[in-house]
Formats: sequence, C-alpha cells, structure tokens
Amino acid sequence: MTTPLLELSGLTVDFATDDGGSRTLLDGVDLSLAPGEALGLVGESGSGKSMTVRAVTRLLPPAATASGTVRFEGHDVGAMDAAALRGYRDSGVGMVFQDPRAHINPTRRIGAFLIEALVKNRGLKKRDALARAEAVLADVGIDDPARRLRQYPHEVSGGMLQRVMIASVLLAEPRLILADEPTTALDVTIQREVVAILDRLRRERGMGMVFITHDLDLALAVCGRVAVMYAGRIVELRTAETLHRRAAHPYTLGLLGSRPAIDERAERLTAIPGRPVSAFEAGPGCAFAPRCGFATDACHTTPQQLTEFDGGQVRCGRLAEIHPDRIGLANQEATA
Repeated sequence: MTTPLLELSGLTVDFATDDGGSRTLLDGVDLSLAPGEALGLVGESGSGKSMTVRAVTRLLPPAATASGTVRFEGHDVGAMDAAALRGYRDSGVGMVFQDPRAHINPTRRIGAFLIEALVKNRGLKKRDALARAEAVLADVGIDDPARRLRQYPHEVSGGMLQRVMIASVLLAEPRLILADEPTTALDVTIQREVVAILDRLRRERGMGMVFITHDLDLALAVCGRVAVMYAGRIVELRTAETLHRRAAHPYTLGLLGSRPAIDERAERLTAIPGRPVSAFEAGPGCAFAPRCGFATDACHTTPQQLTEFDGGQVRCGRLAEIHPDRIGLANQEATA
C-alpha cells in the first residue's frame, strides 16, 4: 500500500484567549493526500482552510496549540526537531501565499529573493543559482527572465509577482505545494493563467497540491478531490466530478446553488441565509444547522460524524430524508 504524501488525523487547533480560556478554530480534521494528487479545500472565510495548511507547516501563531497528527511521507511533523523541520520546510513542502507583495521583500531585487535559499541552504554559487532561477521564471511564463531578475517587486504586475512566488517554491523542488488562495488578488484573466501554470507544473513534476479557494468552480476544475469545510470541520469530501454532479451536504448544495448561471437570467443570486460561524461559536450539534433549511431540533443538539455516503464522506444526520434516492448506494458501500 502506498504511503500517503500527507495525512492529517484528528487535527485540532485551539487559541488561548486573554481571559485564560481557549477557542477552537479547527476541530478534528482528517485528510489524506496521495503523491501527485491535487486536493481542494473550499469554504467561506473563517471555515479553517488557511489554518489547516498553517498547521501542516507548523507556522501557527504563538497563542495557537495544535493537537492530533500531521504526517508527511509517514513522518510525524509535530515530532520533528529543528533540523528535520527546517529540511521539511526547505524541500518537502512549499507555500504559495495569497498576496505575494506581503511575502516578498520590496527592498530586494527579484533575483536576490529567488536565489537566497539556493546559495545559503544548498551551497550553490551565485552564478549557478541565478541560471536556475532564470530557467524557472521562464517555466512559469515570465518573458525576458534575465531582466526580471534585476527588477524590484514594485516594477512588475501583481500577476507576474505571483508567478515569481510560484517560481520561488519550485526552486526548492518540494513534493507538496500548499496554495493558499493564490489567485484572490488577481483579475480573472490572470487567475486563469496562474492556475493553469500551477496545474501544469504539478502534473509535470509529480507534486502533490492542496489548493485553497473560495471559488468552488475553480476547485472543481483544478482538483481531483474536494473537501468542503465549515466551522473548522470537513462537512463533505468526494471527487470533484461527483461533487459537481451530486453533492450531498446542505452547505455544499447551498454553495453550488449560489453560483451565477451564464445561461439564465435572474433578478438576484440565491444566497445561504445567516452568517458563517467559527468552530468555537458552534453548538454541540451541526454547526450549519442555524442556516440549514433541512435542520430539525436534533440537528442543533446531536454531534454529527463524517460518514461514508454515495462515493464520498458527508457530515450530516439527515441524509436519508434529504437524499432518499441515494440511500441504496450508501448501503451498498457500507456492506461492500
């Protein structure tokens, strides 16, 4: 059996508060990622997507405490000493952030930013490191890369700077890319180009990728599987194709139903009522119950578990009533 590239088991993140208490932001996240696979994390702001990948890299704020297990290629990330953790961050996992201008030093040339790790950590000569950086810039679609290496971040566009960020990750030759909403700050046409670059390079280099986005359609187009998060928990996990055709959780159905249709005219978009909540605001039952049109009194008080259903996993206790035509499929899976 192939060892998962990344495996999360019961991952929970709590934040200490000023009054001595704590607040839970991630609550028992279970995920696995195979080598070369692309997995999407989708949900509204505050659902726990970014917190999940920061826990994977052990880059949580000082007030945060993580429990559960994060394994990379079978190794416990939480148990790594300083040297092992440095190696893991240097070449095991690479992070593409949402806003490159917030993560690239504006006072240094692009070339200096790109080659720093190659020179300091890998012992490459500056000339060789620049040659490699130039080749990778070309690989991510930047024209005249030699000139770009001499420029400062403020001299290039946002889309080009995001390509520079991707190039910096690729130079480390990671086995896993964590892309934290890498297209949010870009216009639509540039978004398309950046996503295409990430997807192409992932396939060519055999890297795994966790792709975080608010855009469900984007996740369905890029990823083989999609995990939908709400209030620090995964509420649905299935293949992108199946999720698109027959989503099961009421929250996922709401997200799909709120998308604009290009072939229909509507006075206004369908919206999910209420507001999203964080894990620490959720009651003992289903966190989505206050916004769910299918919820009963029991939904507010009974804890929900992620269970196998119709080719995926769903956290909902009312699936038999909501999807009676699909219970046969679920029963077949349970007895297989």
